[in-house]
Amino acid sequence: MLQLVFNGIAMGAIYALVALGFVMLYNATNVINFAHGEIVALGAYLCLFAAVSMGFTPLGGLAAAAAGIALLAPLIFLLAFYPVRDRPLLAGVVGTIGVGIALKNILLAAAGPLPHTLPAVFGRGMLDIGGVMLPMQSLGIIAVAALMFAAHFCYSHMTLTGVMVRASAQDREMARMVGIRVDRMMVVTFIMSCVIATVAGFLVAPIVLISPDMGLPLMLKGFIAIVIGGFGSIPGAIVGGFFVGVLEALTASYVSSTYRDVFTFLAFIAVMVLMPTGFFGERASRRV
Repeated sequence: MLQLVFNGIAMGAIYALVALGFVMLYNATNVINFAHGEIVALGAYLCLFAAVSMGFTPLGGLAAAAAGIALLAPLIFLLAFYPVRDRPLLAGVVGTIGVGIALKNILLAAAGPLPHTLPAVFGRGMLDIGGVMLPMQSLGIIAVAALMFAAHFCYSHMTLTGVMVRASAQDREMARMVGIRVDRMMVVTFIMSCVIATVAGFLVAPIVLISPDMGLPLMLKGFIAIVIGGFGSIPGAIVGGFFVGVLEALTASYVSSTYRDVFTFLAFIAVMVLMPTGFFGERASRRV
């Protein structure tokens, strides 16, 4: 049981990273980014290219991929996300789906349809703790994810740019009135979202095959995580990601690995029925 929970926490850490980037962009732009899964796939391909074609070490490849995505992100944002930032929700949904299709086809044309894989970055050894065998890869995933969560918290609460990003996400008009360049903060948030997605792609690459279609399941699990945790809540996104990962691990082992996604969606429906605002969502009140 403990080993299953630990493996679920490791996969949940990846879902939590995907959900974190997802909800950050939503808070900053009010756009639900349904192309986020393809951005995760793009990050994984950049890590693969840096490690295989350029000869970087895995961690060096991650740094190179993060730098590459940081350079590409402003262009993607200005071309695809900036025009729909103040449009109705449906326009943003359709626009981001189109961006996802475009990115998927670009990856397909550039890398081909054959899947690729990265070696286990943290090794394939096992650590014995009290009779529980913990894979080193899972320990590495949890450690990197924890560092990303801590770095995001420190950035958003202890730096001037992070405070301005939070202020812009909370109230754009008030942020503009005090001199914050809201559009610039949106670009910064999108860059951070893409870098976090690249880290998620790097961590998941040794577990699943790298392919142009790899992003869709991760995006769906990340979306379920933010809805379960509370739409718009960053702590909720992280907790929701771990919840989905542990639920998948337990249902795959004790019920059926074939139908584990079914149980994930059933849990999603149950939370929506019993707790419509999620675990950390704010209750909305209306004055008559």
